[in-house]
Amino acid sequence: MKPSTLRHGMNLWPPFLFSGVHVAAIGSDWRSARVELRMRPWNRNYVGTHFGGSLFAMTDPFWMLLVKESLGRDYYVWDQAGTIEFLKPGRGTVHAAFELEEAALAAIRAATADGAKYLHWFETEVIDAAGEVVARVRKQVYARRKPGR
Repeated sequence: MKPSTLRHGMNLWPPFLFSGVHVAAIGSDWRSARVELRMRPWNRNYVGTHFGGSLFAMTDPFWMLLVKESLGRDYYVWDQAGTIEFLKPGRGTVHAAFELEEAALAAIRAATADGAKYLHWFETEVIDAAGEVVARVRKQVYARRKPGR
């Protein structure tokens, strides 16, 4: 699948569409993504800010997708764990950027060369329109080389 096709599909996917999540970009080389969460009347919490679950959901699949597509079909790749630290209330449109570095891919390839599993932590910040960090998300990605590959 092409990154642009996945991006369009994700923007029509009901959990993202109805929660205000918009996938703005996925790099043509699968090494980057940018996601926005737009404030809507139906996705505000009781005190008028973004739901914490929406902030986490906007970042949820992207590290796994970028790693999986960058490593190719010879690897199993899954999300293993995730955490979020809320630093300030999220208001208006917030965004998160993902940049998959070659060093992370090299570490994954080296650690899984013999078929062993490897757990790698990635970190992403959710940023508001003023450039301030609203939340810090950590995702742990599981990777393992498929047998016989």
